[in-house]
Amino acid sequence: MVSINLPEEDGVFSASHWLTSVAVFMLGAIALVVPSGYSLGAAALFLAGVGLLVGRRLPHLTTQDRWVIAALVSYSLVGMAEALWDSQGSSGFDKPIRYLLAIPAMWWVIAYPPRLAFLWSGIATGALSAGGWAAWQKLTTGIARAEGHTHIIQFGNLSMLLGVLCMAGLGWAVVQRQRNLWIALLCAGAIGGILGSLLSGSRGGWIGFPVVLLVLYRAYGAELSRRLKVLVIIAVFTAGVVVYAVPQLGVQARVHHAVSDVSQYISGEDRATSVGSRFEMWRGAALLIQEKPLMGWGGNGYAKAMNLLGEKGVIHQEAAQYDHPHNEFIDALAKRGLIGLLVLLALYIIPMRLFTKQLRAESLVTRSIATAGVLLPVAYIDFGLSQAFLTHNSGVMMYAFLLAVLWGVYVSLIKQVNGASTKKEI
Repeated sequence: MVSINLPEEDGVFSASHWLTSVAVFMLGAIALVVPSGYSLGAAALFLAGVGLLVGRRLPHLTTQDRWVIAALVSYSLVGMAEALWDSQGSSGFDKPIRYLLAIPAMWWVIAYPPRLAFLWSGIATGALSAGGWAAWQKLTTGIARAEGHTHIIQFGNLSMLLGVLCMAGLGWAVVQRQRNLWIALLCAGAIGGILGSLLSGSRGGWIGFPVVLLVLYRAYGAELSRRLKVLVIIAVFTAGVVVYAVPQLGVQARVHHAVSDVSQYISGEDRATSVGSRFEMWRGAALLIQEKPLMGWGGNGYAKAMNLLGEKGVIHQEAAQYDHPHNEFIDALAKRGLIGLLVLLALYIIPMRLFTKQLRAESLVTRSIATAGVLLPVAYIDFGLSQAFLTHNSGVMMYAFLLAVLWGVYVSLIKQVNGASTKKEI
């Protein structure tokens, strides 16, 4: 294994590093259990990054850094361009501009990376808090679907995201002095995050879970003995059976509802169910895309056109009332055309490709960050199949600023590894 000297080990862990550490901890820890909790740590990182810009102390940026920034900028500019020509007013700039705000945060993290214990403990705390909050709501208040301080689907999927990131952090945990404590915390966080998703009934987050497991296997599979691999497979299968079998979790009912919805849609019995409405939205959006494939309709134009399709009976009226088609990719194509779809794909694929380069890094510390960096867009692609996830503030802030943090940490780790290799050669 390559030995990596983190800032605190070199005796240079300054007040600036502490600021990053606390902000990064907050970004994960209070994201779902405090109103707009995902914004507090992000705001601190943004303001700190602006300070670097004002003081002309920006870190040196590599070509890879510029690619990630380009993905954020291009998605933001296309979103703002849509707001302009679609006459959305200042409110139309609210979400697109947040991708630009993440860039100063990234500069700051590159310049002053956090102590990784704060990053992983913040993510684990957030996942555990979300799971605990969901369990309390579901088991004591009797609500059908647990929710936090955001939309139910957003809460469930972001809870799943935090749980999945805890799994990525296990590579870091096993090389720590207090490895048993860290492994226990991250495993508990993984369970808590997944539990929050299950209790919310957000089915979209469950679809891509096998892909998440494949990413984790690619990152860590070679480190596991054959016996441990068998035990993990048995554990995952058993957990799936238990989750489905326990009625209090609501998973069985949600699966049955989905199957019933599909059956009723195909037979024509009811097209206004949860799944059926999505099918109708996708069908209506597909018709609109054929009319304006390059530039799209814009948010306002899309809503008006869908309402017209509903009034004419082309699609069910229930589906016509929504301002997005509950699919990130269809939403981008319908509202911003082919250009919008391309910048959305760039937002996901560019970081994913760059993080993948270190998915089998010799250092487990670096590998854990690379794994988290790959899982972030993988999870969002999954969430986007059944929800326009980036139309919500929570979806935008968590993606943009988690990407900024993970990339900033990733860059600092790569620099340290390269510096250690150079010293050995000398």
